[in-house]
Amino acid sequence: MTDKVRWSEFDKLHVIRRLRELVGKWWKIQINFTDTKGLLRGVPDGKFFNPLNPICKAVISDGKGFESCRGTARQTVVDTTRSNDARLSRCHAGFSTLTVPIRVEGKYMGCVFGDGFLVADSAEEQKVRIKAYLERSFTGRAAELNAHVDALPVLSEKEIAYLTELIEMVVEEIIVSQKRVSEEQEKVGELSKELGTRYGFDRMIGKSAPMQDLYRLLDRVCDSEATVLINGENGTGKELIAKALHYNSRRKDKKFVVVNCGAFNENLLESELFGHMKGAFTGAIRDKKGLFEEADGGTLFLDEIGETSMSMQVKMLRVLQEGTFTPVGATATKRVSVRILAATNRELQKMVKEGMFREDLYYRLKVINLTVPPLRERKEDIPLLTAHFLTKFNKERNQEKTINHSTLERLINHDWPGNVRELENEIERCCVLVGSEPDILPDLLSQHIQDNAKNKYPGYRVSGRLKDALEELEKQMIFEGLERTRWNKSKLAKELGISRAGLIMKVEKYGLDKRTI
Repeated sequence: MTDKVRWSEFDKLHVIRRLRELVGKWWKIQINFTDTKGLLRGVPDGKFFNPLNPICKAVISDGKGFESCRGTARQTVVDTTRSNDARLSRCHAGFSTLTVPIRVEGKYMGCVFGDGFLVADSAEEQKVRIKAYLERSFTGRAAELNAHVDALPVLSEKEIAYLTELIEMVVEEIIVSQKRVSEEQEKVGELSKELGTRYGFDRMIGKSAPMQDLYRLLDRVCDSEATVLINGENGTGKELIAKALHYNSRRKDKKFVVVNCGAFNENLLESELFGHMKGAFTGAIRDKKGLFEEADGGTLFLDEIGETSMSMQVKMLRVLQEGTFTPVGATATKRVSVRILAATNRELQKMVKEGMFREDLYYRLKVINLTVPPLRERKEDIPLLTAHFLTKFNKERNQEKTINHSTLERLINHDWPGNVRELENEIERCCVLVGSEPDILPDLLSQHIQDNAKNKYPGYRVSGRLKDALEELEKQMIFEGLERTRWNKSKLAKELGISRAGLIMKVEKYGLDKRTI
């Protein structure tokens, strides 16, 4: 478990804020924390946490008094390091101090203490001592400060016992909070270790079955010279796959050139791909190399290939078949050795049937066909991707934000129409909006993600029969689980915590047989 205590979180815990309000209102006692070195939290700012009586305020405003108070804070650690029980002691000025150690899994993390009060059995003796201290330390203000001594809070034995219970309750809350933080950090550490194993290909991340299948195929085709058609929705990482293919191939020392075919009209795309000669058209003031020539010896990635015109497809087919092309305005052909990778989010086979894409080019591109699974079909990868992006943005911003468990659940439940790109943008957005808070909580997520978590499952509804709502939720979970596990009932039964026979019965009950859907 980490030795680093996130003290900044404690003031945000409701029970701690409430404790300070109560003991401050009832007895004018201040609640403070020390770490394992005896340093009082708040001292780096040059002050204690809100001294509540004028005498304590005067003491910390004095240099010697302030250092003496720091000594008292350090002494609390000496007194409580080897103890599990609350301890009643006194500070240098004569005030009583109640200290309770903080131990997480047996490890001493610091202590909580309340001070600035007197004990009933020794109140008069303490008042004499405090007045003597004020006479020595505040010669000019002694009379003014002594006037406040009789108004100092005096606690009976019963009240001290009650205060002890309140502080111990806060300590319990701190322990729970620290354990939760520690568990989250351990999870992130485990995820980081996983990313160092075979859960990726090059810079891709994913341990799900669909991604493992994709990695195995990439391993087999990266050194091939065959053209590859990469299918996938927007945001799934098609260009990342193209880069992985290039940089794991024999051409890795040559150029990797990218062109988005949908970003140019037909004439501009022709010039971009094949180059042009000086004077070929208005504005062609010099010869220009095309991207095919730029990529000679390397790889050319044709993104959004489905956006090209029929006439452009004819010219592309010639390069793919013969390795030759003619720049715009030229008469001589040029020959290149380029590996072609293409990608699209459109259904090219359907476009072929509709006469919108050449069949010969389609099959020439589809020598090797890769399909990148959408994020909704590989939910297991969302925690890995989330941890990766969070680490990335934490490093960029020099911060240490964590993802709350409830937040991660909502991320997993979302369908991600924008896929990995949408997830990356969402994590970046949260890292910006979280501000000084340590955790990214669910209310920071985009509204459509929060709404999706409520609307996706019928069990979230608040009207109708409970039995019907639960059955609808069960049906939805089983159906999505079957799709996610590729209808592997043994694996899904284990995930759901039920027997395989029980799952089969429920599949039959809800009519979820793969053959009938």
